[in-house]
Amino acid sequence: MKHQIIDNFDPNGVSTHNSLFGLPFDENTAEMIIIPVPWEVTVSYSSGTADGPEAVLNASLQVDLFEDDIKDAWKMGIYMLPIPQDMVNTSSNYRILAKNYIDWLERGSPEEDLERFAAVPDLINKACAEMNDWVHEQAKKYRALGKMVALLGGDHSTPLGLIKAIANDHDNFGILQIDAHADLRVAYENFEYSHASIAYNALKLPQISKLVQVGIRDYCEAEYIMAKENNRITTFYDKVLKKESYEGKAWKIISDEIVDQLPEEVYITIDIDGLDPKLCPHTGTPVAGGFELEQVMYLMKELVKSGKKIIGFDLVEVAPGPEGDEWDGNVGARILYRMANLYGASQGRLSLK
Repeated sequence: MKHQIIDNFDPNGVSTHNSLFGLPFDENTAEMIIIPVPWEVTVSYSSGTADGPEAVLNASLQVDLFEDDIKDAWKMGIYMLPIPQDMVNTSSNYRILAKNYIDWLERGSPEEDLERFAAVPDLINKACAEMNDWVHEQAKKYRALGKMVALLGGDHSTPLGLIKAIANDHDNFGILQIDAHADLRVAYENFEYSHASIAYNALKLPQISKLVQVGIRDYCEAEYIMAKENNRITTFYDKVLKKESYEGKAWKIISDEIVDQLPEEVYITIDIDGLDPKLCPHTGTPVAGGFELEQVMYLMKELVKSGKKIIGFDLVEVAPGPEGDEWDGNVGARILYRMANLYGASQGRLSLK
């Protein structure tokens, strides 16, 4: 059946399929499943990341399927599950509750409103736990079918369920985190599953032997101390990487140093705000600095060429701009397609030159 689908599809033409990248596959014929998670309950600056999966889906039709270093990459098959509209609604409702609570915190937590807000953290934590449980079940289901599984957020709280599903099957793996933020805060704003706590929460899993953070440039003192004192964490700060490059150190050498810090199996989490904000101007918490897209993709290819194996990935914090502005979604779609193909190459399902 898959051979017939491939034979009847022209990757150089105009696709008639209203699907991710215009590909003709479904959840049965695709080798890779993308889980969309339209969730942004705990965001603490700008909203919009819940619309990320739809923005990437819409922009993905502009992505050419040809990869000059991965032969017939599109034939592997990538399929994104339907965006769960009930989750969109749930996220929106709890986001209002969380925003009002954050506003109360920023006003100094006035005593007269304590009764009104005291129960909010528990309500938000329960909702976020249910979201992560749903992601976990989806990931387990498709991984059990032999599929490669990736996630498209949503804010950076969304991948924890996928990481837990991978931890069910792998005793020792690392996380490579591309990000402007350390995300090592402990229950930031009293939300256990905060977008600013994903790295801290992931490290609770004993299967994760190493967290390698790259591009970090916005962090608090407690996060800095944690990263310095925890021997499972290695952080490549943006300002240090910039200094080294200004002084003549090649990105090839830096990339090799990053890859050397990782164990043989690697999960990759990409917060789009790790890039220069010109590439993602509407992401929830943009920070000046960051990478060019090709810098990150070069690093990812070097990781695959090293022989280390990608065992899963996510892309989070893509937020669309005003109506008609597809730039963030366009960049996000290109990251997603390239990462999907590198994941496939790492797993031996595609051939990388």
